[in-house]
Amino acid sequence: MSELQAVLFDMDGTLLDWERLWDVAVYELSARLGRELTSEVRESTLGNSMQGALAKVFAHVGREATPENLAEAAEWLNGRVRVLFADGLPWLPGAAETLDAVKAAGLGCALVTNTERALTEVALETLGRHRFDATVCGDEVASAKPSPDPYLRAARLLGIDPASCVAVEDSPTGTQAASTAGCAVLVVGTEVPVPAAPGRTFRDGLVGVTVDELRDVSTRRPS
Repeated sequence: MSELQAVLFDMDGTLLDWERLWDVAVYELSARLGRELTSEVRESTLGNSMQGALAKVFAHVGREATPENLAEAAEWLNGRVRVLFADGLPWLPGAAETLDAVKAAGLGCALVTNTERALTEVALETLGRHRFDATVCGDEVASAKPSPDPYLRAARLLGIDPASCVAVEDSPTGTQAASTAGCAVLVVGTEVPVPAAPGRTFRDGLVGVTVDELRDVSTRRPS
């Protein structure tokens, strides 16, 4: 069994608490398109790519999700989120300390997010680019999470086997992506329940996570 070589972190709801800001923008977009968003639809978009989330919003409001309509909505949403992010993004408890512990231990570290590159670059101003050896965004792979593509790309960029990685996730979508890629997964602080399965370890959050604990998680990989 491979020794732990890297930790791959999701971003939204795992490292940064930006879901509430994103909620504001998505609810406003749905209203602009003609129908108030429901909590059920919003919950179904958690962990989705931009295009996946927008497709669900368009279905909810009864509008055709043409490439042109989706592109226009994505442009508006990105602009609105940038405005909301202007005052900075709040860290989730324990996230910065966990990142720094991983780096101090000499392990590889990657950011693996369904968020598009333009918004990820804004978030990296808070996260600190120096903390990551690689970053992978949802618009840089053939298929975003729940496809394993983002995690497989991160492992390739680091030059290691996904089986030597622990992924840190908070959503069913991201957890499925990491598991399918062959990573052990530490599932933290889930807003939407993630089903138990081989290779998944559950924790309330990142406060107090140690490298030894991550190494232990890595021994419980999906079969």
